[in-house]
Amino acid sequence: GTGIYSGEYIVATKSFGENVRLTGGLGWGRLGSHGGLGAPFGSRPPLDYGLGGRLTDDQWFRGDVAPFGGVEWAVTDKLSLSAEYSSDAYTAEEARGLINRSSPLNVGVSYRFDNGTQLSGYWLHGSELGFGLTFALNPRVSNAPTGTEPGPLPVRPRPSRASDPEAWTTDWTVDTAGISGLRQSIAEALAKEGILLEAMSLDARRARLSIRNTRYEAQPEALGRTARILTRALPASIETFVITLVTAHGLPSSSVSLDRRDLERLEFADADAIRATVEVSDPAEQPPPDSMPMEARFTWALEPYTTFSLFDPDSPVRAELGLRLRGRAELGNGFVLAGSAKKIAVGNLDKIDNSVTSGLPQVRSDISIYNTEGDPALESLTIAHYGRPAANLYSRVTTGYLESMFGGVSGEVLWKPVDSRLAIGAEVNWVQKRDYDQQFGFQDYDVVTGHVSTYYEFGNGFLGQLDVGQYLAGDVGATLSLAREFDNGWLVGAYATRTDATFADFGEGSFDKGIRIVIPTEWFRGEPSRASRELDLRSLSRDGGARLKVDGRLYDTVRDAHVEDLDGDWGRFWR
Repeated sequence: GTGIYSGEYIVATKSFGENVRLTGGLGWGRLGSHGGLGAPFGSRPPLDYGLGGRLTDDQWFRGDVAPFGGVEWAVTDKLSLSAEYSSDAYTAEEARGLINRSSPLNVGVSYRFDNGTQLSGYWLHGSELGFGLTFALNPRVSNAPTGTEPGPLPVRPRPSRASDPEAWTTDWTVDTAGISGLRQSIAEALAKEGILLEAMSLDARRARLSIRNTRYEAQPEALGRTARILTRALPASIETFVITLVTAHGLPSSSVSLDRRDLERLEFADADAIRATVEVSDPAEQPPPDSMPMEARFTWALEPYTTFSLFDPDSPVRAELGLRLRGRAELGNGFVLAGSAKKIAVGNLDKIDNSVTSGLPQVRSDISIYNTEGDPALESLTIAHYGRPAANLYSRVTTGYLESMFGGVSGEVLWKPVDSRLAIGAEVNWVQKRDYDQQFGFQDYDVVTGHVSTYYEFGNGFLGQLDVGQYLAGDVGATLSLAREFDNGWLVGAYATRTDATFADFGEGSFDKGIRIVIPTEWFRGEPSRASRELDLRSLSRDGGARLKVDGRLYDTVRDAHVEDLDGDWGRFWR
């Protein structure tokens, strides 16, 4: 940011009993603009924020220092009263006519409900009446707890060979009709659990199958439910289950081998006990099971959507509400056809200022023109192919209208061993800028963009990513991303991009940076779901460091079925 609202402070709080807290401190900058006591550390130089995005350490603790303080009294465990003396003169706000500050004293009252929601009222500056409603969200505690879904079927132990030798016969292996019926019954049982049976092969001692988990956020939960169904359905002679996890785009990403005797023996033991007996390998290292008969799968949805823009200097919060139509068809052999269109109902994203002074091509800063003219809009229409060229390798090629502002061709290769924390990827795109109406036309601007990416899982949910390459405006540089994924599926991270674009070319903000938050849908719905909502919080949308938006990038597609993520979620195996 620019630092125009910045200030520094030293503060201390003292509690008197359980109900009263007294706070006092000293402030500099805007927190020293009322009731100043002088400048003990020297005068504060004029703020030369330029384009922002840099530390203004020459300002820190300089200039007038002023005292501030407050007191809070918890009348009950829900009701509290507060009063404060503010050392902020709100000079800029008064000059703009936003407030009338006639007093440094503020008072407030707050009431906290059982669910953590807080209702507050305030008398501010001697002239303003304010109200607030605060919702508290704890990522560790869901407002709609999961784990209340119907329990899985129990493991069915086999009879001993001595008590029922006929159950252990392998004569069933020559009964083609019986095997076909067995596959169908297993497919139906899995479908009730939100698991699709993609392929299955049986021999006298081993069952190999490929499944797609469409319901459970944690892959081990799908594995556990699949394994229990197999113990109930398969002949007693089968000793080993090899379950291959297939991604939403049809990529086999890992194969999990379980011994049936261990499932029977450890059903009521800790999940770590069964994990110690499991082997995880790359599906490309073994023959694939026989595919199930499958017609093209088509799904569609018509649903409301909301889009937010935050931290715009002219309006801190902008929003858009409308309807979105989405469709997706899996054509087989790794091909996926997908598209999305929207119709705006109400919003003000078209009011974002696009008169940006920049030395770079406009690749993101004219987003408001797309919002104005693209109604209705074809957001995307693509055909993609996903493949496994070799062990540890994944590939993707996508072509069409890739996103709302660009169309073209995108290709990607990822090296990611199933048991490795390290992954390396490369992506190359040729794209052309779309017309502002977001229909089928293009503008004159085209560019080749791409990156070499390194991914690393540090453990305990910490993730790192470094992307080096060329961005949409033709600038060259790197993006560093750090994030932490919590056990309940929440992910919180930050990223920053520096390129050869100068601060002057970039414009206000100097370089691209932001905060990324991913919230799993099951956290607030209270029922199993693999869907999530991603929030990208950035101060400004500029042209430097802008990357193409493509659906189905490989790393996030395959990661949750590899060892590091499986181990992190393994506690759900018996759920």
